[in-house]
Amino acid sequence: MTTILAIETTTELASAALFVEDQMYVRELSGVQTHSQGILPAIQSLLTEAGISLADCNAIAFDCGPGAFTGIRTACGIVQGLAFGADLGVIPVISLHAMALAAAQQSSMTDYVCVLDARMNEVYWAHYRFSGNECVELSPPTLSRLDGVLLQDYAPQVLVVLGNGLELPSHLAHCAHVKFMPHAVQVAKLGLFGFHAGLSVAPEYAQPLYLRNKIALTTVERSIAKASM
Repeated sequence: MTTILAIETTTELASAALFVEDQMYVRELSGVQTHSQGILPAIQSLLTEAGISLADCNAIAFDCGPGAFTGIRTACGIVQGLAFGADLGVIPVISLHAMALAAAQQSSMTDYVCVLDARMNEVYWAHYRFSGNECVELSPPTLSRLDGVLLQDYAPQVLVVLGNGLELPSHLAHCAHVKFMPHAVQVAKLGLFGFHAGLSVAPEYAQPLYLRNKIALTTVERSIAKASM
């Protein structure tokens, strides 16, 4: 029996999930400001409901990004602290991969181009292909403008997976699309796969996936961006 604790704090809806004995226990928190205060009580609530302790888990999976910088840092800090204290390994999960899995569980498509709002007129995106239980990353997580989201020429069955606040860009208008956000349930499932694949790492390697070094625009840059819209 493998038990995986998972947390997702990179979006406005934080979540925690516990996979144990083929059951999934879930908690959700709305409001970014509640993430750091609410995620630990949510985790404790999950463990209590399942009747286990943190030390009974095999590993902790977490959304390492890309996503909101504060949320990613929150996840890394919490996971490191919990994992060090309970002597557990950690499994980083990419937010866009979690979105792709959520869509794949409800679709017969093979390819999923996942897109998250990165602010400052940019998006994070990646392209995944599912074949049975296997998933191949065709385009790695990338930061670009929305019109820079690209499809592989050899991807005839593509579902575009959009995060909150995004609309399908005109150059992808021929594609079907759905809306999903990263969630701890998919983080737990990917964490379970990662654990059995030997991808668990030491707590100090619970690090953010940052695709952008600069996280804020200056006043001048904001004015230029506004004028170009």
